[in-house]
Amino acid sequence: MILALDVGNSQIYAGLFDGEELKLQFRRNSKQSASSDELGLFLKMVIRENGFDPKEITKIALCSVVPDLNHSLIGACRKYFDINPFVLQPGSKTGLKIRYRNPVEVGSDRIANAIGAISLFPGKSLIIADLGTATTFCAVTADKDYLGGIILPGLRLSMEALGTKTAKLPLVEIIRPEDLVGRSTVESIQSGLYYGNLCMIRDLSHRIREETLKDPNAVIVGTGGFARLFDDEKVFDASIPELVLIGLYRALEMNP
Repeated sequence: MILALDVGNSQIYAGLFDGEELKLQFRRNSKQSASSDELGLFLKMVIRENGFDPKEITKIALCSVVPDLNHSLIGACRKYFDINPFVLQPGSKTGLKIRYRNPVEVGSDRIANAIGAISLFPGKSLIIADLGTATTFCAVTADKDYLGGIILPGLRLSMEALGTKTAKLPLVEIIRPEDLVGRSTVESIQSGLYYGNLCMIRDLSHRIREETLKDPNAVIVGTGGFARLFDDEKVFDASIPELVLIGLYRALEMNP
């Protein structure tokens, strides 16, 4: 079995593959510092409690945008699984041609998403919208050129900014509101978050299709923790929350 770990700014997102089948997914808060022992014991406990044997894990792949956790997590893999993990980083084989001015700047999670997307939609131009702590868009051509992307604050960051940087606006639950125009402060914030992001997703996806990829048939793939929030709006051609894990699995195949 293969364990894939995506270390994000808010959570560690983990997946356990048996062959190509994703058997288990789980998460842990990544905002708290943790020792290698804490992380190793957590991973083994969750895997065991879900009916799998940690001893059957033969490979581990990870990507991370939180450098402070890397040392502890790599140490946990070595100590508790006796595995030196594959870390997706500059220099790894990806199957992509990175067209960033400085390829080192591209987040490994964005690269993992792109690897996953090109494996699922071969020969297609792609727009990958990742709605997590930050919201990111990545543009990939049918020839696997990673052209670059767009980065902006995610829904939770936007909500927290309103709640903590203003005197009278509260923190709210991030949901789809019943009406476009709110009739209370809470409803108004919820509407702004939801419909503001909905319009942003639609417009940016359209402009990337027309101006960057020049392909009206480019496939729009939604992923990340908030992607499912917009499922009813049909803004994505495919919604694949586990895309980053699929990308890590494919990256591991290219970097045995």
